[in-house]
Amino acid sequence: MKKSYIIFLVFLFIIGAVIGIYLFNTKYNNTNENSNYNATRTSNNNEQQANQFSEDSSSKSNSNTEENKTPIETQIADFTTKIYTKDKERQNNISITCSTLNDTYVEPGETFSFCDTVGKATTTKGYEKADVFKDGEVVQALGGGNCQVSSTLYNAVLKIPELEVVERHEHSNSVPYVSKGKDAAVSYGSYDFKFKNNLPNKIKISASCDSDYVYVKLFKLE
Repeated sequence: MKKSYIIFLVFLFIIGAVIGIYLFNTKYNNTNENSNYNATRTSNNNEQQANQFSEDSSSKSNSNTEENKTPIETQIADFTTKIYTKDKERQNNISITCSTLNDTYVEPGETFSFCDTVGKATTTKGYEKADVFKDGEVVQALGGGNCQVSSTLYNAVLKIPELEVVERHEHSNSVPYVSKGKDAAVSYGSYDFKFKNNLPNKIKISASCDSDYVYVKLFKLE
């Protein structure tokens, strides 16, 4: 009887051990599968985030490249006129006007106005009285000398067929710095010099002067 009882206990122990091993293996395998799934999902999420970051960075980089792209400037015309009258007031006025006109941009299809760009000559801007023509007479007026700048620009514009002269006026007397019929008189509120940019490109006006000459250059931007 005692022997049979011991055999029965051993049998129960073996059965319990087998069940225990089975349950342990099942739980371990499920844990590994979940771990592998989570690891795979985490890896995929990280890859997606990395790809998204790469795409966003590339997009921002391309956007910044477009925004920061410096246009290519190509000179298409220039003209220079000599300053014959050396009085300091006229030299001062020419200098102010060149500085104001310099680096002016004209969009395709836009009409440029000299008077609107330079504005009215006032003492507040630093302009002084100098010789101007009025009804064939030489008189003193603020901004005397501006017409030499506008005439220099006019002759540069004439070199580009796509720049259409919209408004231009001759002086009542001949002027020494350009040939007859090649001047462009300006007087704020009365006479203006205008041209339309029929080029497909934006253009830039460069204007400068020294004690002897007025220089105007035209550039197209690409």
